[in-house]
Amino acid sequence: MADFFKYHKFSILLVLAGILFYWSFGYDLDRSNFLKLISLYVGLFFISFKLIQLEKDNFWLLAGTAMLFRFLFIPTLPNLSQDFYRFIWDGQLILEGINPYLSVPNVFSTSLEPLRENLILGMGSLSAGNFTSYPPVNQLFFAVSVFLGGKSILGAVIWMRVFIIAADFGILYFGRKLLQKINLPAHRIFWFVLNPFIIIELTGNLHFEGIMISFLLCSLYLLFEKKWVWSAILFGISVSVKLLPLLFLPLFWHYFLSRKKGANSAKTVDRLDERAKAENISAENKLGFKTLLRYYLLVGVTVLVSFLPFISSTLITNFSNSISLWFQKFEFNASIYYIIRWIGFQFTGYNIIGTFGKISPVIVLILVGYLAFFRRNYSFKSLINVMLLAVTFYFLMATTVHPWYLVTPLLLSLFTPYRFALLWSFLVFFSYEAYGNKDFSENYWLIAIEYLIVFGYFLYELFQKKTKL
Repeated sequence: MADFFKYHKFSILLVLAGILFYWSFGYDLDRSNFLKLISLYVGLFFISFKLIQLEKDNFWLLAGTAMLFRFLFIPTLPNLSQDFYRFIWDGQLILEGINPYLSVPNVFSTSLEPLRENLILGMGSLSAGNFTSYPPVNQLFFAVSVFLGGKSILGAVIWMRVFIIAADFGILYFGRKLLQKINLPAHRIFWFVLNPFIIIELTGNLHFEGIMISFLLCSLYLLFEKKWVWSAILFGISVSVKLLPLLFLPLFWHYFLSRKKGANSAKTVDRLDERAKAENISAENKLGFKTLLRYYLLVGVTVLVSFLPFISSTLITNFSNSISLWFQKFEFNASIYYIIRWIGFQFTGYNIIGTFGKISPVIVLILVGYLAFFRRNYSFKSLINVMLLAVTFYFLMATTVHPWYLVTPLLLSLFTPYRFALLWSFLVFFSYEAYGNKDFSENYWLIAIEYLIVFGYFLYELFQKKTKL
């Protein structure tokens, strides 16, 4: 024990400092105090960076530290997000036998019991006035958490944290195994698990992107192992937590097929065989077109089954209307959209978000189609590369990019040579400056700096590595 303290004393001091910083973040921070928020966050990022740098081969020290930091948040309510009030509301409705997709909280505004009144006040008028946008498996976690937590808001929050923390350590387990299997440094997974962005946004603020990405990662691991049936089921469950993984389905085209159709010349076949060998894959071990169709079908059936308990004549309308709000009504921390919005003001004199929100998904789908059918993503590594590019472009085209949205590109980037998503996970916290303003106005200079640095570093990485995502 004495030797351990002797050789790890600086790391122990970093862990103790991290405990103090996270404690202050969780128990003594108002989100309107941006200077304190960003100071704590910068400090925590430095602590994580040094810990991983110093102890990258000490798995249990880093894993134990990651668990300790998360446990600090257990008995406190989130202080950077009020979404958890809506989570509890939806879960409470399910326990009462009410379909959460068929009504908005505001319709219950009369004769409310204290718990419901507190939930509506907590979630805010925007959430209370719209239909829920959370898919069925996400709703299941809400309901179970409310059931286990009794009539207590904090009790439900604690159980949500338990599920989210469990998902994070599922990511640690499968992420580490997958990194080892594709011959990448296993300690990379701690850039996710020990990242203050992940600890604060998932464990601290109770965002379920962590559960979604845990199912997705497990699905990808099983796909790598050619266990496509369970991979498809877990992929479908991931979609039923958050819809984002649907973006990736077309990208599996070349991964399932060994060769481009029509590539029948001896020279072309030899070249493709050489490429497959270089990327450590086997053409004979490919899954094939029929398996791809079965995979898609099983994903679809899994998602459909998850929706069956909530099926009604207005479910699709209400759910789709709620989803469309994120494309055509809401705007926060956007990049390309803010530039186009400014140009639109010059020509039209009004905000063109409605038009942009209809066009941008089409542009994203065109890019995904290109990546799916014109890029030869034969190997697992190349598949992850294009998944990272697709989700990055999706967020660059989005009108709303809340910090916790970046969970997906951050995790995918660990399996690639690219680190711009890690940089983005640091810079995105500057968007919280908006919470310090009474009118919730954004600082466009900070947003411009965020995206100029991220996009500039992204281009630098492409140039330095002389390759394309």
